[in-house]
Amino acid sequence: MQNDCVVEMMNISKNFGGVKALQDVMLKVKKGEIHALIGENGAGKSTLMKILAGAYQKDKGQIIIDGQEVKITSPKSAMDLGVSVIYQEFMLAPDLTVAENIFIDNLVNHGMFLNWKDLRARAKEQLSKLGFGDIDPDVKVGTLSVARQQIVEICKCLARKSKVIVFDEPTAVLTFSEIKKLFSIIRQLKEDGVSIIYISHRLEELFELSDNITVLKDGKYIDTVPTASITKEELVAKMVGRQIMQLFPERQAKIGDEILRVEHLHVGDMVTDVSFSVRSGEVVGFSGLVGAGRTEAMRAIFGADKKDSGKILYFGKEVNFKSPKQAIKNGFGFLPEDRKAQGLLLEQSIRVNATLASMRKIKKFDIIGHKKEKDYVKQLLSSISTKYGSIEDNANSLSGGNQQKIALAKWLAADCKCIVFDEPTRGVDVGAKTEIYKIINRLAEEGVGIIMISSEMTEIIGMCDRAIVMRQGVVTGEINKSELSENNLIKLAMGV
Repeated sequence: MQNDCVVEMMNISKNFGGVKALQDVMLKVKKGEIHALIGENGAGKSTLMKILAGAYQKDKGQIIIDGQEVKITSPKSAMDLGVSVIYQEFMLAPDLTVAENIFIDNLVNHGMFLNWKDLRARAKEQLSKLGFGDIDPDVKVGTLSVARQQIVEICKCLARKSKVIVFDEPTAVLTFSEIKKLFSIIRQLKEDGVSIIYISHRLEELFELSDNITVLKDGKYIDTVPTASITKEELVAKMVGRQIMQLFPERQAKIGDEILRVEHLHVGDMVTDVSFSVRSGEVVGFSGLVGAGRTEAMRAIFGADKKDSGKILYFGKEVNFKSPKQAIKNGFGFLPEDRKAQGLLLEQSIRVNATLASMRKIKKFDIIGHKKEKDYVKQLLSSISTKYGSIEDNANSLSGGNQQKIALAKWLAADCKCIVFDEPTRGVDVGAKTEIYKIINRLAEEGVGIIMISSEMTEIIGMCDRAIVMRQGVVTGEINKSELSENNLIKLAMGV
């Protein structure tokens, strides 16, 4: 046992029915360390952290905190031991104030009555420590931006006197500048002796922040390495069990005639002037800060929202899709950013999800041919290397990466001529990302026009033939492949 370890998880195992989620997994985190936890979707990262947080109970193994073996039987017992988790979906009460959320576990400091003046002062003190003294302790949390809600979550952890804070994909919906501020806060927490367990699929973040990296694969412990001692390529090989020679595979698409042209699109307050075009076989990236209006513009083109004005030309003919059904009928697809809420029917089978947009292929006289449907779905999923038990299993039984592949399969089956991919690799691991890139490339090589919205600049640079940059509802510039760089993207996104 190492005395400088604040957390040791030794030989942790956990089964869900016949599924071995974790098998003899180890994790050691030192005081004041930023320790990254990485692995493909389904590797066991979340299960391990839920055991540490008391949400799940381990079947076997030891948890040692500050040198003492402990039994963590509930989230409260984990908090009492100084362990807090900041999940992707924040655990905040939107209708309570910032101050009430920060001290929700301990609203009454002394006696029976709530001292509002003291509560506000203590909240202000916590916020100021992180450099966010401008956040009003009396404002309702639901009115804050995502980044500021995250600050409230961190303050809540500090108010509990947490010595270990787990960050689960903390930058998924943050802008460039917000990510930099978060990194600064995490480094400050490290300086104050707080131990950080950092989960992210973005390798560049791990290399910028972490001291050590623990790799899990298929519920098993693979290795723990000092971050400075390993390359991205070596780390990916440990994660996926094979070398990925190229994260962004080469594309042999022939760019052809114009498929889509949008002129001066206006949609509410979010989109005030957007013009662009897409050609067959072309991957056009849409970059910009969160809230720039990229998704809103595409939803209006797809018919999910009503446009106020502007012209949309599809194969040279002016169109105005009144609904997504009409867009799909015309060969226009849209993979939404939120796969759980909008991309999939989680409580329905994989089979149902895969054929939602292409029922005409499996129907005859409005009767579904079930054998034809099953054979078609199996062939479709095999073509994109999807891992699943049975096509009758619900979509929510799959890992994030495989859920995204099912959402993609729906549009592959629909034979679209133009598809919008909104954050297609958000929340999926490196191996699954490469598989998704291959699918996008395959579509482009078949002559499909691709619009790819992404907040990852490396993805825009690696995948796109050119990029459109938006800021505050307008297009601020277009960058050709030869000039695509993080510097050029940031300048246009931030109005520099």
